[in-house]
Amino acid sequence: MSARSATMRLLVVLPLLASLMLAGCASDRQQQRLARFSAQALYERGQKALRAHDYAEAVAVYEAMNARYPFAPQSRQGRLNIIFAYYKLGEKESAKDAADTFIRENPADSHIDYAWYLKGLIDFERTPYAFERWLGVNLAERPPDTALESFKSLRTVVQRYPKSIYAHDARQRMIYMRNRLADFELIVAHHYEERGGWVAAAQRAHQAIEQYDGAPATEEALRVLVRCYRKLDYKELADNTEKVFHENFPDKSLDSGPQRGGHWWKFWGKG
Repeated sequence: MSARSATMRLLVVLPLLASLMLAGCASDRQQQRLARFSAQALYERGQKALRAHDYAEAVAVYEAMNARYPFAPQSRQGRLNIIFAYYKLGEKESAKDAADTFIRENPADSHIDYAWYLKGLIDFERTPYAFERWLGVNLAERPPDTALESFKSLRTVVQRYPKSIYAHDARQRMIYMRNRLADFELIVAHHYEERGGWVAAAQRAHQAIEQYDGAPATEEALRVLVRCYRKLDYKELADNTEKVFHENFPDKSLDSGPQRGGHWWKFWGKG
């Protein structure tokens, strides 16, 4: 290695090391700053930070409280609050880890419904980006990477804790995510159908109907099934599916064709 190369490497590495050292010193100073407080005082400081929307400070305070006073009465509520603080900071992985830890360690806690609700919020995708909606982009075509995880967590709130104060909102969000997931299954079914993949298209349409019962996409999913069964020469299945379609949508036609461009966000709050 030449002297010039070694010098260049040092110029790159030294600022990084300096930044890490400064971050470490700042963290140490912060821990020292909080070390003198009691569990109650830390809890109150964390609450004050939350009210001020200073979520980074709230995380620091609750982490210090949980580290110093893991068995204090305030610690359990602090663990819930830190999930919310991480969520508001946009630190999804930390929020999910904190939620999973709380649920695993406190399965009988009186606030466990809130932990599940927060876990559902972490992965929740609600409104499309305004610019994309203005352009008419159909966001249902995006793979719902975390939608299913959100759906499952919200369903836990609704099914296990129906009297929870979070149950109503969780149900509305579930309906929204159900429609989101069903529409995506339908997008994939159309993709296979256009390429002559009748079996694959039928499987995705059937999945949309079976897993997301009540979603608006059910109407078109039944059309896809009828078309695929006809192509596969499954006459009995096609006839039975056509009968189901007419029983559920008596005013609609099977010949309407694929209903493209549906906007799943319009179903928010309905069900």
